[in-house]
Amino acid sequence: MSTIAGKTAKCFISLNFLFVHFILAEDNFKMDEGLELTLSASEPDILSLSNIDVDHLGRVWACEVVNYGPNQGKRPKGDKVIIMEDKDGDGKMDSYDTFYQGPEVNAAMGLCVLSDRVIVSVTPNIWVFFDDDDDGRADRKELLFSGDGRPVFDHSYHSLVYGPDGKMYWNFGNTGKNLKTDKGQILEDIHGRRVEDKGKPFWGGMVFRCDLDGKNLEILGHNFRNNYEVTVDSFGSLWQSDNDDDGNRATRINFIMEGGNFGYLDEMTGEGWRKKRSGMHKDVSLAHWHLNDPGVVPNVLQTGAGAPTGITVYEGRLLPQKYWNQLIHCESGVNVVRAYPVRDHGAGYQADSIEMMKSLKDRSFRPVDVAVAPDGSIFISDWYDPIIGGLAQRDISRGRLYRIAPKGSRYEQPKLGYGSAKESVNSLKNPNYCVRYRAWNALHKMGSEAEKELMKMFLSKNPRHRARALWVMGKNHGRSAHYVDLASQDKDPDIRIIALRLARQTGTSLISLIGKMVSDPSAKVRRECAVSLAHLRGPEKSKLWASLAMNHEAGDRWSLEALGIAASGDWDSCLSSWLEKVGDNWNSDSGKDIIWRSRAKGTAHLIAKILKDPKTLEEDRARYFRALDFQSKAEKEAVLLDILQ
Repeated sequence: MSTIAGKTAKCFISLNFLFVHFILAEDNFKMDEGLELTLSASEPDILSLSNIDVDHLGRVWACEVVNYGPNQGKRPKGDKVIIMEDKDGDGKMDSYDTFYQGPEVNAAMGLCVLSDRVIVSVTPNIWVFFDDDDDGRADRKELLFSGDGRPVFDHSYHSLVYGPDGKMYWNFGNTGKNLKTDKGQILEDIHGRRVEDKGKPFWGGMVFRCDLDGKNLEILGHNFRNNYEVTVDSFGSLWQSDNDDDGNRATRINFIMEGGNFGYLDEMTGEGWRKKRSGMHKDVSLAHWHLNDPGVVPNVLQTGAGAPTGITVYEGRLLPQKYWNQLIHCESGVNVVRAYPVRDHGAGYQADSIEMMKSLKDRSFRPVDVAVAPDGSIFISDWYDPIIGGLAQRDISRGRLYRIAPKGSRYEQPKLGYGSAKESVNSLKNPNYCVRYRAWNALHKMGSEAEKELMKMFLSKNPRHRARALWVMGKNHGRSAHYVDLASQDKDPDIRIIALRLARQTGTSLISLIGKMVSDPSAKVRRECAVSLAHLRGPEKSKLWASLAMNHEAGDRWSLEALGIAASGDWDSCLSSWLEKVGDNWNSDSGKDIIWRSRAKGTAHLIAKILKDPKTLEEDRARYFRALDFQSKAEKEAVLLDILQ
């Protein structure tokens, strides 16, 4: 009896401690209005969590990282990928199962769960695990990508995410180095460019798109420092954060304009941002990204000091309306989870910042990743450590998982099906990536049989739902041209943008399409027209480029950089067509923008005219001198001599 009584007392004390622990953990945070926080899981059930994902059943998957930095080898059997499940709907996890444990997942920094496969990023490898008998345990694995990226480091390979186009998107930071074939050769993307951080053309971190099996890889952007994770919205737009050189208060949010250089290192020399240059910004946070240089895509938002990590697009409807369709982002360095409401700005975007969840006192709160559940609530993984990143980890005994939802919201899964077109279309509307993956593939397999239900979705009022339906229909064999044409005439500029993106992916004639859209009233549609010209050649391209350049509005850096991406490798013919079209009016404010950005032969001569023009403001001269650094050495020297004389 005394033994039983003793065990009961210990159990009561343990439960009481756990209850107090939960209350204290939740009370430590300041939550935005209308949001309720639930501590879903904690030690001793879980340890340090890095990346998470939520599957179509609402189960939360996580990389549990112990073998990181100074603690490598502390868990001899290897780190884990775990599955957590809330069985009674109270938002707290009731079961914890190990999907896989082994050295292959030590210090994993990426996780993507797609119902029939689990993709884990563990530099220098990206593994795909399969559960063939559906028992919650990995039965086999395949290597998706490999290379020379620095292992056990935050700047290397990161999570993959499933896009609305049936493609996979992902990135690596500036220690990712390269990707290789299974024979050890440097991999080339579909445009014949080596996936390698060596400059000319690519520096630092990169963003990729590929098929589910890793084929048809494309480099979409480069020159990041530590772009921890990329996310994709229903229109196919990509968003990510990037970490600065520590201590410079220059972390940022980026929209990935395809083909863009994002300015961490000097494009021409590979020098760091501290290297003195003409026109260098006095503000360190702007100089940090070479934003004074022609050829650098602007930032959506500068977010100050921190250590940015996981990001997602919230396309659910459970959270308050101000969060609908916005970026949700973990900032582990300053102990906060933020939302970034994005708005149009010229041909690009700007964003504001909202603090959703902020630690008041406990600086060990380190939010690393965010994932959207099928019910529309979100989960946050907490590495929980006094310090973050940089191969440092002091506390391997704790870890947290939080759920954010409206007050009083239970964690209940919506009814979802994939057997019929109607069921699958309903599932395609869900905010969870894994649910949409299953729905997309079910509908794609049905082909034309699903078209009727998909068209109902396309004719609805929700632009995000319309976009998802369009992607599926546009990828149906033999129907791409029809849906590209339909989308190109839509009233919504975001749908018209999909027409161009869909055409690029499906081989639909871009020249004729851009010809119809070159004078679109939306600056961001014209931006996408320009980006779509990047890999085309010939006189028709040059004429279209010139027309787009004629519509460029002075001071719109997004528009200017899109034109630069379009003309890359083809500047001479593009600029010549524009000069023929613009005539003597090239010296307007918008025209001088284009000259500043140009890399064509003869550009230096035009820059010299601007510099010698008495109307050129003194404060603008450094900008044009900097532009000369991007011209040929001989032309630059000739121009400088001419100016001196």
